[in-house]
Amino acid sequence: MNFEWSEAQLELFEHALSFAKDLDFSGLAEDEFPHDVWRQLGDFGFFGLPIDGKYAANGSGFDILTTVKILEGLGQGSADTGVLFAGAAHTFACCMPIYEHGSEALKRELLPALVSGEKIAANAISEAEAGSNIATLATTAKRDGDYYILNGGKSYVTNGSVADYYVVYATTNKAFGYLGQSAFVVPRGVPGIEVGKSYKKMGLSKAQLNQVFFDDVRVHKDMMLGQEGQGARIFAASMDWERCCLFALFIGVMQRDLERCIAYANTRKQGDKTISKFQAVSHRIADMEVRLQSARLLLYFAAWQKSQNVDNTKAVASSKLAISEAFVQSGLDAIRVHGALGYIQESHVDMSLRDAVGSILFSGTSDIQRELICNRLGLL
Repeated sequence: MNFEWSEAQLELFEHALSFAKDLDFSGLAEDEFPHDVWRQLGDFGFFGLPIDGKYAANGSGFDILTTVKILEGLGQGSADTGVLFAGAAHTFACCMPIYEHGSEALKRELLPALVSGEKIAANAISEAEAGSNIATLATTAKRDGDYYILNGGKSYVTNGSVADYYVVYATTNKAFGYLGQSAFVVPRGVPGIEVGKSYKKMGLSKAQLNQVFFDDVRVHKDMMLGQEGQGARIFAASMDWERCCLFALFIGVMQRDLERCIAYANTRKQGDKTISKFQAVSHRIADMEVRLQSARLLLYFAAWQKSQNVDNTKAVASSKLAISEAFVQSGLDAIRVHGALGYIQESHVDMSLRDAVGSILFSGTSDIQRELICNRLGLL
């Protein structure tokens, strides 16, 4: 097995790390969406990392492993993870379904502005009763000539208040269950769309999270992704991308937190010696390292499996589970290493923990990942 990255991949990682360190969030409220930073991310190429350049000037067409490594650098370098989370939701839950399942005309119409960051997309699937269980969505899409009429409400839509387009999953044939769901791209300006206020969240504050309601929204049939009844398959494919690539950001954040803890432990003195000499501190940092490297290798393996076009459901679920749980624990450990300083918000040590808690919930909860693993293990 070869664990080495190519020189080109390492250069891309370093470029992403340097770029992310220079992103400026000053002058913004904690929960304010940073439009200027968003456009900088578009110019950098974040939103087009895996998208062929023939559809967008900023598309790079990178393979998934290279994409993961670049995102790891962005996560490690950025002072704010919320906008990167919003960017990953835009890219992997919206742009990629359009890229992989949209018609040629739809790709050429929408991807240039979405990849550049000029336009923003939001994934609208979760519902109050169904969560992300696509087989039981209450939102409906009924055919009316060349149009579909959408009715229903979506909960917890990332980018909901700033989106120009929504990727909406709706029931087109209830009798078919899982195979009766379809996916549509819905422009924000279509009559009948109402966006609720942005929720105040524990973490990832700059990512906007909203309810979105659809009341007799007319969507042309050409805005459908794939064919009628393929929504579940399209959603599953987007989650495959998201669970690999979004969580690469968190690997980067954990790496930054580990390095910060090492630097603090090597300089903070208790009596006549640094706290790094205390086994309670040094062993805690050693545990952070083991969790990080274990999660990182699971992520790389899941991404490698995806590049081989094999069933990587178990690998992706294992990776997502390991990263999110490690992220929470590492956030706690970083606070413990810093002691009282870590509990003071001005130190920003607490940011990782506040951001991490959401990771055990979105893109499928940790328990859903365990169910996916159990299914592939043959447990009934």
